[in-house]
Amino acid sequence: MPNTTKVNGKMILTFDQNTYRNLLAEVAPVAIETEEEYERALKLVEELTFQKNRTPEEQALQKLLVILIEAYETKNYPMDRSAPHEILQHIMEASRTRQADLVGLIGSSGVVSEVVNGKRLISKAQAKALGDYFKVSPSLFI
Repeated sequence: MPNTTKVNGKMILTFDQNTYRNLLAEVAPVAIETEEEYERALKLVEELTFQKNRTPEEQALQKLLVILIEAYETKNYPMDRSAPHEILQHIMEASRTRQADLVGLIGSSGVVSEVVNGKRLISKAQAKALGDYFKVSPSLFI
């Protein structure tokens, strides 16, 4: 039975260190080194993700396993970083933005065309404007 505390008249779950220690002992999470360990961690995260009424301890375990999975994936399945203009093209397509919509925001129609097609690098000022416009980090475009 999970620990609860009454706050402002509502019962909320509290984190129990002993319960978490027992979960850790049961799962024994370690840095993932093999494909088998990776598959096991993925299976555990999936079970935790779709489990109804997860306890705070189970949520903490899930977070830990995701960190271990991400570390393994970064090491073993590195992804090439897309070019800034490719990221811009993808965001434009996903948001149904036309090149004409960016005229005046980052320059003339000729400049917009060159930027979108990778013939011109995106300046810091343009990256900031694009970041504000699409509500994403400007660093995507640099």
